[in-house]
Amino acid sequence: MKKFAVVLSGCGVYDGTEIQEAVLTLLAIDKAGASYQCFAPEMEQYHTINHLTGHETGEKRDVLAESARIARGDIKPLSGFSSDSFDALIFPGGFGAAKNLCDWAIKGDNCNVKPEVERAVKLMSEARKPIGAICIAPVVLAGLFRGTKLTTGNDPASKKFIEKTGNRYAVATHGEVICDPEKKLFTTPCYMLEASISQIAEGTENIVREMLESMRTP
Repeated sequence: MKKFAVVLSGCGVYDGTEIQEAVLTLLAIDKAGASYQCFAPEMEQYHTINHLTGHETGEKRDVLAESARIARGDIKPLSGFSSDSFDALIFPGGFGAAKNLCDWAIKGDNCNVKPEVERAVKLMSEARKPIGAICIAPVVLAGLFRGTKLTTGNDPASKKFIEKTGNRYAVATHGEVICDPEKKLFTTPCYMLEASISQIAEGTENIVREMLESMRTP
């Protein structure tokens, strides 16, 4: 049974992980006959948003504790991640990916990727194991790779950043997965496009399937 490491960034689209993308990613992995373990960095999240009003609350919350809400408590600190135990790494979207896993949403072109996230990605890349990113999460990969092909659907701001970092931007629609076979990177837009929940399910199922298929080739 292949095993995915799923990296979460909090709980809620505006300040953490997009919950529907996360849950449907876990479901897609399970339906494909694979297993998963959730991880998150143990750190204070950038800010907390009231998802009813869209306003900041001033509360301080921990990314790992918030992510545990999605994982039903079965989650581990990303600092303990080992590539030896996993066949694939995947990042659901939500603006926590751009605020907590990296700071692209705050610093734009001067984005930095959090050291724990960079370490996990580099370990998997060096081991030639597939890495997936959904929705806005490809900006994390753009901060770490050069010369690869990535998508966030058809979003001008992230397109500019992806290209400025020396990567290639691919326009993609619902359910479409952009693959860089050389680097084994997989991206799909999901809620970067106007979408129904069934279209999100299609995107997560497709990216998980293509990542699994890539494991059959060297």
